[in-house]
Amino acid sequence: MSFRAAAFSRSCLAMGLLTTLGATGAYAADPAPAPASATPLHLPGEGRNMPDSFADLAARLLPAVVNVSTTEMVRPGEDDDEGGDDGDSTPQVPNFPEGSPFEKFFHDFMNRQDSPNAPPRKMQALGSGFIIDPSGVIVTNNHVVRHADQITITLQDNTVLKARLLGHDDRTDLAVLKVDSPKPLPAVPFGDSDHARVGDWVLAIGNPFGLSGTVTAGIISSRGRNIEQGPYDDFIQTDAPINKGNSGGPLFNLRGEVIGINTAIFSPSGGSIGIGFSIPSAEARGIIEQLRHHGTVTRGWIGVRIQDVTQDIADGLGLQNAHGALIAGVEPKGPAAAAHLQTGDVIVSLNGKDIDGRALPRLVAELAGGSVAHLGVWRKGQQTNVAITIGALPEEKAAKDDPDHAAAKKPAQGSVAVTGMGFTVGEIDDIARQKYNMAEGQKGVLVTGVTEDSPAAERGLRPGDVVTEVQQSAVNAPADLRRQLDAARAVHRKTVLFLVQNADGLRWVPFPLPDNPGH
Repeated sequence: MSFRAAAFSRSCLAMGLLTTLGATGAYAADPAPAPASATPLHLPGEGRNMPDSFADLAARLLPAVVNVSTTEMVRPGEDDDEGGDDGDSTPQVPNFPEGSPFEKFFHDFMNRQDSPNAPPRKMQALGSGFIIDPSGVIVTNNHVVRHADQITITLQDNTVLKARLLGHDDRTDLAVLKVDSPKPLPAVPFGDSDHARVGDWVLAIGNPFGLSGTVTAGIISSRGRNIEQGPYDDFIQTDAPINKGNSGGPLFNLRGEVIGINTAIFSPSGGSIGIGFSIPSAEARGIIEQLRHHGTVTRGWIGVRIQDVTQDIADGLGLQNAHGALIAGVEPKGPAAAAHLQTGDVIVSLNGKDIDGRALPRLVAELAGGSVAHLGVWRKGQQTNVAITIGALPEEKAAKDDPDHAAAKKPAQGSVAVTGMGFTVGEIDDIARQKYNMAEGQKGVLVTGVTEDSPAAERGLRPGDVVTEVQQSAVNAPADLRRQLDAARAVHRKTVLFLVQNADGLRWVPFPLPDNPGH
């Protein structure tokens, strides 16, 4: 897996803990008693939760951790490196002397492999998993098994069993497998990751680089990490060494409960540097239960596009603190539209719990379709409560291209400069609709130019963007925009919010409001 940040890796030959932190905590002998006059130093929780050895815990947990081996037949022309972490990709041609027989042999061999008439090749990958039910139910990562034609499970005692896929979820990278065993299998329970704290000891077991049953230990380094894997990122970060081959392996607390599923690492070199990420059990358990019993996942949905509230945005909306989820768009037939939520509203709480923009999709997804949720909403300087019936997240649809004819009737007018912000706007005409492939009913004012190194350029505005609202009021002509800026100055606003639409959708953009009233 390759995240957008440099050098993130899936742990599918996977992410695990390779470097043992040490099976023992080798501590020095007790120091000499302090003088009677000295005041003893008592540290909070001194000496607690610091085991002399992880051996007993590891011995109890190892039998429930399995090796997941997959086989995929790759046909010529297919992209066989999507996983990017199985350690078994197409071999590279060695650097033989130019013109040597060896060079010609390998060149001919590789050409035959890539030929359209070449036979299918067998690709293999390794990952980890763990048993959650004695009947043979196993959890792993989706990216370990997603393209597999055959899945094989190897237990700690080297028993090999064929597995079938019960269900998988791309959004959270989870999959559930089932094996049939003549006897009950050792299983491990889930713990509550919400109670895990930064600094707690954790133990990871997996198969880094195919080394089965590797045990490593570390601490929870951070909580709630967003690594841009998907809309529901809320990872546990750990310094326990995790490498390729540990994907899908468990992260245990010292009670032997699974509090995370190891999924990814940050690594410039491909090996562990002590920055690993696990899916929290609090998020995974509900997904796993649905996959186990239904094979698919149903998520709650309210039909809004949101963004985080920055301090600039908060200032523009009159919010004292920068928190909540700013609505940048409302699906016309979604639950939010039925509840009369509006673009520019800020959702500050969900069922009485304060939220931010990043957390809202995950928290809503956990709610059952048909249930009623209560939102705290900041709207035009006042807070209100909105009851909303949760819908089911629709399946992703292919983007539709709206055909040809654009039909604005108004003639083009000259561009108007927005002084102090570094861009110019004009009305939307037939030429603009055709040039920027706009829908027929597109409303707003067109950004016709952006000055280099200006506030607009810094905020990512480009010619062809459309400003649809200023301070939550619609603008359909440059004069409307001018009036809204004047109104903001009249009440001494320091920041104004522009709702900007482009090919990527809608977003709110805060601008510092210049004192100069010229335009």
